[in-house]
Amino acid sequence: MAEADAAPAAVPPAPDDALARAVGGYLRHLGIERGLAANTLAAYRRDLSRYEAFLRSRGVADPAAVRASDVTSFAAALRDGADGGSALAARSAARVVVAVRGAHRFWALEGLTPEDVSADVHPPSAGSRLPKALPLAQVEALLLAAGGEGSEDDTPAALRDRALLEFLYATGARVSEAVGLDVDDLHLEPSEDGLPAVVRLFGKGSKERVVPLGSYAVRALTAYLVRARPVLVAKGRGTAALFLNQRGSRLSRQSAWTVMRSTAERAGITAEVGPHTLRHSFATHLIDGGADVRVVQELLGHASVTTTQVYTLVTVDTLREVFLTAHPRAL
Repeated sequence: MAEADAAPAAVPPAPDDALARAVGGYLRHLGIERGLAANTLAAYRRDLSRYEAFLRSRGVADPAAVRASDVTSFAAALRDGADGGSALAARSAARVVVAVRGAHRFWALEGLTPEDVSADVHPPSAGSRLPKALPLAQVEALLLAAGGEGSEDDTPAALRDRALLEFLYATGARVSEAVGLDVDDLHLEPSEDGLPAVVRLFGKGSKERVVPLGSYAVRALTAYLVRARPVLVAKGRGTAALFLNQRGSRLSRQSAWTVMRSTAERAGITAEVGPHTLRHSFATHLIDGGADVRVVQELLGHASVTTTQVYTLVTVDTLREVFLTAHPRAL
């Protein structure tokens, strides 16, 4: 008689001690009181879970027992994966350390720890990394490769892809902001006082901003809404979402990113293309065209102009390259 299958091993319960409660309390604070977006909150949860596991490996189960040397050792372990996780580049490690410092600052303010032991632990320097923007010619090639109205490929999917990419370049929206839109967030008709078509975008922390839409984006969106979206929405159960997938449901971030990458391949673009490529191109081309950095800040939804000023470095870099190649006595 064959032996009975062994019972599956029981999954040990999650720790319920001072450290676990402290981490959970900080995450609730970020989600409820500070209103962080779901994706940002998920990143904090991953980073703090890694930190919590590191502390437990050192026998620490109470935030009050954490020493500055624990935080320093964790920051060092992030770079080479000595804590058992994957080794991180400087920029990613810096993000994790910022999350850890935020937690310790919160615990000290809440009285869970006598002091903030992370105050003197600084994130590793990530160096300067300029945003990767496509030249205007490549942006135009990308948009044409999407198909849509007036092209040989004017299927509902192609009309949607063209509308999505035109929208991203016209507004500088994050991909998550674009796929989170509902039809009612669009106002494609100019107002009575002559203001252009606009869209309401909801950025990080649910902050709302209104961004104008250019004529190319308006035409692509109108074609999509009239000829493609009714076909797609009929395949689902009905939704207010603007951009839909082939099943009639809201398009996901991952699917939008796939649209961008596959379209870039068809356009023959060999440069690396990511979720923010058109956002970076939008900002860089505006500043190249003479737009004030504070206006670009508002359009992008940046909380601080310092974040936006990185695009001015791109322009300076371009000017330097042109000078060195064009001026007869530059070299």
